[in-house]
Amino acid sequence: MELQGKRILLGVTGGVAAYKAALLLRMLTSAGARVQVVMTEAATRFVTPVTFQALSGLPVYVDQWDAREANNMAHINLSRDADAILVAPASANFLARVAQGLADDLLTTLVLARDCPLLVAPAMNRQMWENPATQRNVALLRQDGVTCLGPVSGQQACGEEGEGRMLEPEDICEALIAHFTPKVLAGKQVLMTAGPTFEPIDPVRGITNLSSGRMGYALARAAARAGAQVTLVSGPVALPVPNGVTRVGVRSALEMHEAVMARATAAQLFIAVAAVADYRVDQVAEQKLKKELGGPPEIRLVPNPDILADVAALEAGPFCVGFAAESEQLETYAQRKRERKGVPLIIGNLIQDGFGGESNRVILFDAQGAHPLPLASKDQLAAQLVEEIAQRMAP
Repeated sequence: MELQGKRILLGVTGGVAAYKAALLLRMLTSAGARVQVVMTEAATRFVTPVTFQALSGLPVYVDQWDAREANNMAHINLSRDADAILVAPASANFLARVAQGLADDLLTTLVLARDCPLLVAPAMNRQMWENPATQRNVALLRQDGVTCLGPVSGQQACGEEGEGRMLEPEDICEALIAHFTPKVLAGKQVLMTAGPTFEPIDPVRGITNLSSGRMGYALARAAARAGAQVTLVSGPVALPVPNGVTRVGVRSALEMHEAVMARATAAQLFIAVAAVADYRVDQVAEQKLKKELGGPPEIRLVPNPDILADVAALEAGPFCVGFAAESEQLETYAQRKRERKGVPLIIGNLIQDGFGGESNRVILFDAQGAHPLPLASKDQLAAQLVEEIAQRMAP
């Protein structure tokens, strides 16, 4: 769990988006965080404290003079216990008061008294967001080191549409996870491939494989969390694009090769995770092949370009990492592949250990030998792999 052991103070201010804070709370606790909720009086008009207490398992604080604190200093006690303060939704009024250093309720007082990072997710009507006063306040908050998450444009509760809508809970949760992730790839341009390729035989049939793309997408997410600018060249998969990742959709190996080579020289790191077809059909039929036309058709295959080897051969090209999925003799085949393609690192796994699944067991192969990693979910494994790769890239 990405937030295991983290203590988060979740501030909720008045606004209809307060109902999303309940969903956010559930996501944060599912990620392992201990979440203490502090609400403004206005927030209780939208969602009751009972809801947040039930979801967090902790008493909710609203009153600055809460008698449950022996020293009557909830603003000190709560802020000192937090690894981060996250306010979602953050109303225009709350942003204005914090920007000016006002402290007239529990939430603004503990924000002023904090010694931990503050993240805010604004939520308000589009005209309130666009108002010059709000923009000045947000600019001042950013200058003071406050992280502003959103807002985004979309349909608003008032019926209008425009910027001011709060980020969705899953996006806020992802941003908080990224906040705590060590930025081992900060400033790096990372180019990746993921998923299968599809090599057409005719307009409806083709040659493909069982790659789900999960490992590649998990690695893209982990690299983005680690501070990289990630471009993901992806074959056809049914996965959401990770936050902060630019996806370039392709279908065939030739399309993937073209997309990668057009971007490779700008990258410092290339990770070839995609299960690229080794061969494609030489002559793709323009019409659907009919089985009643005299038995099975003869299909001639020709080799596809070797994307990893071509990137590795570039003069002053990126640091290259490949993947090898084998059904047997993993170490022999993976090291052979690494040497043949001329790359410093190959990440290998047996197909039966994770191909297409949600977890995986891999071995890292480099010039020093084999380095196994334990079985883990692909998200957990991706975070480990990013750290391993960053260490090898370091001068």
